[in-house]
Amino acid sequence: MKYLLCSLLLLVFPATATWYPVKVRADGEAQLYKPLVRANKAWRLCALLPHGKDHYWWGVAWGLAEEADRLGVEIGIYDAGGYTEAERQLRQLDECEARGAQGYILAAVSAELFNAELPRLRAKDAKVVDLVNGINSNQVDSRSLVSFVDMTQAAVQYLFAASGRQDFSLAWFPGPSGAGWVMDAELGLKQGLSGSQVELIEGGYGVTETFVQADLVRALTRRFQADYLLGNAVAATVAARMFPGRVLAFYSNPQTMALVEQGKLMATVTDLPVLQARISVDLAVRLLQGEKVPGRVSPEIRVVTPQNISELDMSQTLPPEGQWMTYRELSKLEGAKPDP
Repeated sequence: MKYLLCSLLLLVFPATATWYPVKVRADGEAQLYKPLVRANKAWRLCALLPHGKDHYWWGVAWGLAEEADRLGVEIGIYDAGGYTEAERQLRQLDECEARGAQGYILAAVSAELFNAELPRLRAKDAKVVDLVNGINSNQVDSRSLVSFVDMTQAAVQYLFAASGRQDFSLAWFPGPSGAGWVMDAELGLKQGLSGSQVELIEGGYGVTETFVQADLVRALTRRFQADYLLGNAVAATVAARMFPGRVLAFYSNPQTMALVEQGKLMATVTDLPVLQARISVDLAVRLLQGEKVPGRVSPEIRVVTPQNISELDMSQTLPPEGQWMTYRELSKLEGAKPDP
C-alpha cells in the first residue's frame, strides 16, 4: 500500500507546478478559475478546520498554507479536534478575532455552529468564506465547496452503470451525525436512489476515524449481506479490504485512491479538496481587496475508477508524500493584550 501511494504521488507532484487555471462552476456557470498573482497587502486570515486526523484535511491545510504563501498573506490554521468539538472551534474563532483576523475561512463542525457569530464578524467588516463542509447561513460572503449531494449522486449513478442493475441491496455509511456534508450526502443518496428498487441498509453514524467506522462495518456485515457498500472514505477503505470489488467511496483519501488503483475499490469520488482550499484563500483575499466574487465556486467533481485514475492530477486532491497536518498560529498584533 505504501509503495502504491508513493508511486501515485510521485507521478502527479511535479517539482514546480502551477495549479491554475482549473475548471470550476461559479454560481452554476462553467468557467476556468484563475487566482490573483499576489495580494495587495499582507492580509490576516484565520482558517478553522474540523480536525486534522486524516489525509483529506491534511490536504486542505496544505492547500491553505501554500496559497497563503503564494499570495503573500498571513494565515492561522487551526483544527477543532473532531466533529464533537463545537465549543473548541468557537473558542478558536474567538482567538482569531482577538488576534485581529480580517478574513475567516470556516470548515464548520456543524452547519449551524457559527450562525450567532457571523453577524458580529460582518459588523466588523470581516470577510467570511465557507469551506468544504457547508454553513447554513446567508451571512457568509462566498463559498468554496462542492455539493456532497452531487458527489453521492455521482457515486450512485456510477454504481447503476457499472452493475447494470437498479435492484440490489446497498449498505450505507454516511459519517458523523449533524455534519453539513453528511446531511448533503444523505440527500444525494435519497435523490439518486429515487425510482429504483435498491434496498438500502443503514450502517449508522460515526466520526470518520478508523476504529469507529470499522466497528460500524463489522456490525452491519455480521447481520446483513449487502450486494454493494457505499460510504465515507474511511468506511470504504475498511470495507474494500473485506469485500473487494463491491465498495464505493463518495469522497476520496490516499487509501481510496490506492485501493482503486489495485482494483479493490470500484470507484471513489473526488471533490478536489486541495483546490477548494486554495480557492477559498483567493476568494478571501479578493473580498478583502474589495472585489466582487461569486457566491459559490465549486471545482469539477470526478468519479475515479481503475480505468481513469492514471489521468488524475493528484495534487488537486492530496497533499504531497510525507506532508502531514499543517498548523499555523496567527501572530499577535502589536500592542495586543496577552492571552489569558
